[in-house]
Amino acid sequence: MSEFDQNTQGENTQNNNGEQASSVYSYSYSDINQGENATADQQNRQTYTSGAGTGYEQNAYQDQNTYNYNPYGGQNAGGHEKHHRSGNGKIKQFFSKGNFGNKLLKVVAIALVFGLVAGGTFSGVTYAVSKKTGVDLTAATAKTLTTNDSVDSTAVSTATTVSDVSDIVENVMPAIVAVTNISYTEYRSMFGQTKTYESESAGSGIIVSQDNDYLYIATNNHVVSGAESLTITFNDGSAAPATIKGTDSSVDLAVVAVALSDVEDSTMDAIKVATLGDSDQAQVGESSVVIGNALGYGQSVTTGVISALSREVQLEDESGNTVTSTLMQTDAAVNPGNSGGALLNMKGEVIGIVSAKYSDTKVEGMGYAIPISTAKDIIETIINQEVVSDDEASYFGISGVDVASDVSKQYDMPTGVYVTKVAANSAASKAGIQKGDIIVSFNGREVSSMDEISNVMQYLKAGTKVDVVVAQASNNYEEKTMEVTLTKKK
Repeated sequence: MSEFDQNTQGENTQNNNGEQASSVYSYSYSDINQGENATADQQNRQTYTSGAGTGYEQNAYQDQNTYNYNPYGGQNAGGHEKHHRSGNGKIKQFFSKGNFGNKLLKVVAIALVFGLVAGGTFSGVTYAVSKKTGVDLTAATAKTLTTNDSVDSTAVSTATTVSDVSDIVENVMPAIVAVTNISYTEYRSMFGQTKTYESESAGSGIIVSQDNDYLYIATNNHVVSGAESLTITFNDGSAAPATIKGTDSSVDLAVVAVALSDVEDSTMDAIKVATLGDSDQAQVGESSVVIGNALGYGQSVTTGVISALSREVQLEDESGNTVTSTLMQTDAAVNPGNSGGALLNMKGEVIGIVSAKYSDTKVEGMGYAIPISTAKDIIETIINQEVVSDDEASYFGISGVDVASDVSKQYDMPTGVYVTKVAANSAASKAGIQKGDIIVSFNGREVSSMDEISNVMQYLKAGTKVDVVVAQASNNYEEKTMEVTLTKKK
């Protein structure tokens, strides 16, 4: 094992049209402002520091009434940021770009209401929406995101002002769900002790499609990341297990599937498939509505306007790498648990998937959503892709180590997957990939972890040709695109 491998393992054991691409803001999923404390036992809190230098607490609570959650392992963001820790334990960021100059700013993900339990049971969040609509949701034959004649549309044309959005809420609420993520996290103390904790977090989701076997729900990747199990709670209060259909961490999107056989008949009568609009037609100043599972208490509604379009926001993916996303901005209140929820126009159409909020003591009313025109094609691709059978599964032929942003800075190398071994006569070997190279893109998708490569490969059959972008160690990490023909899995 090389020195790099050993060290790595040790460290990581508008203008008036709303076009403001010149302003770049940044947030990290490691800096989530998390709402009210849902669990007990804060007596034995002990603060440790991870390899990336991000502090966390044994019970993950920063004070008596708020707590922070870092679903991506506490990696620091890249770019031109400097992280400083204030007295309250929150990471604040200084920026070198944007109209605010070096003003102290913080943009945070608002996805999850999170609890960390040490050897006990979690006092779970409650989801209760009593509204029943009696809408017929029969099986559609095609896995598309267009409105199906057999499914009632959530679009309405009667609501024209933000003063009364009850028509919109009544029609759209049945398409919004709560997503509960159960995961397990290992923490190592300064004394070398390792303990495993069960974590429960809550986000939101949107029912976007249905076929003969499944309901498909769009949400954020960070809502479902690391899940050992997922539970979907519908607007009538009933719950059903879900599985991850697919994810795209580069845009923070995920689709989860719920088997129709697990959904009660009465629930099928109460839910709807959302109508997806066209975010490209959104205008700055038009009214907007946000519906989501705020604070994990169940669905709630806030209103506002579209504040800006095409905002460039820097965020960290699950490996701690900085990703710049172009998002919509709204001043409708966005709270922990809203991630994966719906940003709506006055027709009741989904024009965005809520993802983040801008959080600073001097700033209010800056929430962000992934434009639905960006998300729609990705969601459809995820829904329609099928995991290949074992007989058809493909084989790449490398072993690797994730190179996150902090490791990239320390070793002055690109983020990606550092190749530690290349199997003889494998697809990677035949393409010319060598030990020490760093894979930065696989089949058109930027990658920074082995998990991301595996996630793509599960849908690729043996014999598929893929483009792999490699930063070559032998050429000062100059990037080269290689065509790789995947072989059959052994």
